[in-house]
Amino acid sequence: MKLKSLILGSVAAAGLSTAGFAADLGVLTSLDVCDSLGISGLTISSADNCLQITGGVKYEFNWGDFAGTFPGMGIATHAGARNVLDNNAGVGGLDNDWNSKVETWLKFAGTASSDFGPASAVIKLKSVSHWVVENEALVAGKTPAGGAAVPGTGGDETFGWIIDEAYVSVGDTTTIMAGKKGSIANFGDDEPFNFLGLFGSDAVDKGVMFAKDLPKDGGHVIQIVSDLGNGVVVKGGLENLDSSAQGIFAGYYDAVAGAQNAGTAIGVLEYAGDGITAHVTALAGGILDGVVENWAVHAGITGTFDMFKVRAAGAYSANNMNDTYWNVLGSAEASFDMFTIALSGEAAGGQNNGVAVATQAGFGGSIGATVTEGVKVNLGGRWFDENTSTADNEGYQVAAQIVAAVSETITLTGEVGVYGTTKVVAQQTDFYGAAELAWAPGGGFTSSVKGEMHQNGGYKVTFKAAKEFK
Repeated sequence: MKLKSLILGSVAAAGLSTAGFAADLGVLTSLDVCDSLGISGLTISSADNCLQITGGVKYEFNWGDFAGTFPGMGIATHAGARNVLDNNAGVGGLDNDWNSKVETWLKFAGTASSDFGPASAVIKLKSVSHWVVENEALVAGKTPAGGAAVPGTGGDETFGWIIDEAYVSVGDTTTIMAGKKGSIANFGDDEPFNFLGLFGSDAVDKGVMFAKDLPKDGGHVIQIVSDLGNGVVVKGGLENLDSSAQGIFAGYYDAVAGAQNAGTAIGVLEYAGDGITAHVTALAGGILDGVVENWAVHAGITGTFDMFKVRAAGAYSANNMNDTYWNVLGSAEASFDMFTIALSGEAAGGQNNGVAVATQAGFGGSIGATVTEGVKVNLGGRWFDENTSTADNEGYQVAAQIVAAVSETITLTGEVGVYGTTKVVAQQTDFYGAAELAWAPGGGFTSSVKGEMHQNGGYKVTFKAAKEFK
């Protein structure tokens, strides 16, 4: 029950009727400012401002022998590598790996009404603590995920509380925002439907994306978002005004290149309606010095028509060093009573200093069946060709999965499969098995335990727990 309801109920029960008490009641009813602004959750109100407080904690612990690179089995892509879980023999029998990671965030949004719509000031605090051990020795110098913060020493990927977001906004159907926050860029409508996904898609955290983290988005921003009605939304803004982009070469900060890449102009056009969601996002980086150092486009569309879903997405980027990168993906899904069938395909290529790099391609497919209430079986495979112009560069995965909801709060997932390659290596296949117990008792709390073992000797046990409040 809200504090407001308790106070007003007490006042009503007391039967207050004098003018003095009526004035007090008028003060108390100012707590309705959150309701009038359409804000719910954990809130604190004053006469004309509503302060909404949200936050969360996420924990993950991994233990086993998994941090190695299985020789020849890693799937190389333009965007990175997808390595198969592997054992990594240390010196003197020191083989075990483990890591422990805590992510915490706390967000405050103070909102009041204005002649232009709700006016807000938002502050989000964030902390990451990540302890990494490989072959029973601390790993030094690793940067926290997405972190521009300076990591700790001795493998402790920790930074204290930092201001992750700090911005102001005003508006309703048209909103103006300025300060430090995330990007308005839309990189959605690009994930494959098949249950294993695709190798190239996994390397960029699902979907299609650019070869490098340029143009840089987010950071210090000035943004405007306008809902034009009928499902059409337009967005525009200047982002990365704080020169936070790294240099062309990863692994260190190049102050000159960082400054030259500062300032990214972003435009977005979105549509949602009639079973269609679609967007086009365009970015031009490095505009503050008057020269566009890099630019990119991301587009995606998803259509849902009765039993069928189709999706197409593409990304393209270029810079003034004659580096280009393109990445496309298509996926389709059909549902027939107890069966669901999905097919997906992807391709990527480009140039490095004006010289063409290897064109890559992959595809995947799956069939799912709901065998009984709460029990579903998935069968699938995926394949990836690291260089379509040469032989013996392919990798694949085939897997069978069963998902069983044993109760309203507990789900069991089991999976067996094999990774393989056509490369000339000592071991061309790696069979594996995995089992996971997930628990969601309610209240926003989730937890899971997963174990995974591989033919090559790698194994891993993962525990996760998380809770958010809104």
